[in-house]
Amino acid sequence: MFSVIFPGQGSQMVGMGKELYNKFDIVKNLFKQADETLNFSISKLILDGPKEELDLTINTQPAIFLISYSVFNVVKKEFNLDLNKAKYFAGHSLGEYSALSCAGYLNFTDTLKILRIRGEAMQNSVPKGKGGMVAVLGSKIDIIEKILIANKKIFNAQIANDNSEGQMVLSGKTEDLEKLIKILKENSIKNIKLPVSAPFHCDLMSNATKIMTDELNKLNFKNGQNKLISNVTAEEIKDPIELKTLLIKQIENRVRWRESVINMIENNVKHFIEIGPGKVLSGLIKRINRDVKIDTINSIIDVENIKI
Repeated sequence: MFSVIFPGQGSQMVGMGKELYNKFDIVKNLFKQADETLNFSISKLILDGPKEELDLTINTQPAIFLISYSVFNVVKKEFNLDLNKAKYFAGHSLGEYSALSCAGYLNFTDTLKILRIRGEAMQNSVPKGKGGMVAVLGSKIDIIEKILIANKKIFNAQIANDNSEGQMVLSGKTEDLEKLIKILKENSIKNIKLPVSAPFHCDLMSNATKIMTDELNKLNFKNGQNKLISNVTAEEIKDPIELKTLLIKQIENRVRWRESVINMIENNVKHFIEIGPGKVLSGLIKRINRDVKIDTINSIIDVENIKI
């Protein structure tokens, strides 16, 4: 059994998808449709940059989705590989939207629009420079949780992403993260301050939650073809109504990627196929379990070599 997985923010690069764009009309048509839907040339931004604009959250989120959706459709329609045979679809943060759209829960244009809104809402929830994220490497989640609890009167930080064994990301106000970094150093825990514009997946995103609650409630979710794994619960999502609720919760809650992968493996998934730019999720899965098969698809040769 296999699962199809979709990357989140951080996987973007200028020129992603160019090979498929040049080769397949289906990709050109999706790029054209995206430009018309968003009322600006996201295709030019993806193919030519500049990187600084592509890296803005408001642009990154619909851009990564567009590439993931394009790759998925090339695999399905040009190479006749039925990825909908997958036991589960899952994605990391914004990748969850790629998963639900490719599985048929939300149409292409609605997904583009909601990710543009989501990106803007998350980017603007906290003034620039007032919040951030810190990656913690080589430690266990229970150790970090104990540090956060023990120091909760000194600073407030939250685990935003539980990515893999020994890799997590914390969010908070800039001054709180400085205090956190000091404590981590005292405990000889390796950490890296990330170059992001906002503290995602924590309670500082409350304004984004309000906006996304209103916007998601306008959308018509359908019964998709595949089972989805939720970032919030790390478990299977049962129906479209629950999906909407969990997408709202996802804004301020921890992305439980490590637990999601473990859950899929425990339910007999032995093969993961990453669809979209980069290989970030493939690298995380290798840290979680070295025995499962992992493939990434973002080029023609990748598709030709895949076996499901």
